[in-house]
Amino acid sequence: MIDTHTHLYSEEFDADRTEMIARAKAAGVTRCFIPAIDASYTQRMFQLKNDYPDYVFLMNGLHPCSVKENYQEELAHVENLMQSHFFCAIGEIGIDLYWDKTFLKEQQEAFQWQIQLAKKHQLPIVIHCREAFDEVFEVLETEKSDDLFGIFHCFTGTEAQAQRAIGYGLHLGIGGVVTFKNGKIDGNVIIYYANGSRFKGTYKNGMRNGAAIEEDKNGNRFEGAYVDDRRDGGFVEKDRNGNVVKRGHYESGRRFED
Repeated sequence: MIDTHTHLYSEEFDADRTEMIARAKAAGVTRCFIPAIDASYTQRMFQLKNDYPDYVFLMNGLHPCSVKENYQEELAHVENLMQSHFFCAIGEIGIDLYWDKTFLKEQQEAFQWQIQLAKKHQLPIVIHCREAFDEVFEVLETEKSDDLFGIFHCFTGTEAQAQRAIGYGLHLGIGGVVTFKNGKIDGNVIIYYANGSRFKGTYKNGMRNGAAIEEDKNGNRFEGAYVDDRRDGGFVEKDRNGNVVKRGHYESGRRFED
């Protein structure tokens, strides 16, 4: 049994990483594939590889949530690593519009560049897509070829979108959501994401509904509410020190700042 996607190097595992890996081995997990996030995690990844050289296998790449103003520097870091280390894939890469669309153009550029890097080194890609199927497919359409292959990680799209992804030569990764009742999340949850962010709130019929708190890896915080998976009602945003930096309200996902 293989764990195809786990961020074992992240801070959330610091308290019991050794015990957790021992439990995984006891359960029959023979190897783990480790996707990258950004340069700030590189040394943690390599330390994990040093600690478990025959158990973990590293990927290289820039996570879409880490595509910011310095994304060109991050991509240069990714390229430099290719010269001196072995990686099993380029990932996880893609487009994530869950938080905002500020860096959509940069995310698309980074995604396409990393696909080309994977082709150059004849490696598979591991795609992260969140509320961005159209944008991801737009890039894949320009890069479709016989040397494009990989996995659409934690696929949550429609049947039509699944067929389109398969048409590009990709396999579909099925996430833990299939273990939930009726294939949907229900109830109060705290979700930790691979990029270090987290969501605390309520799901009903697989959609976010009610009060919610969201925090990115830097401690910046959103406090607001959702109705049927769209932000709705008043909100405040705070920095890591608890200072309010923005106020406003949402109307069915449309943002209005005070």
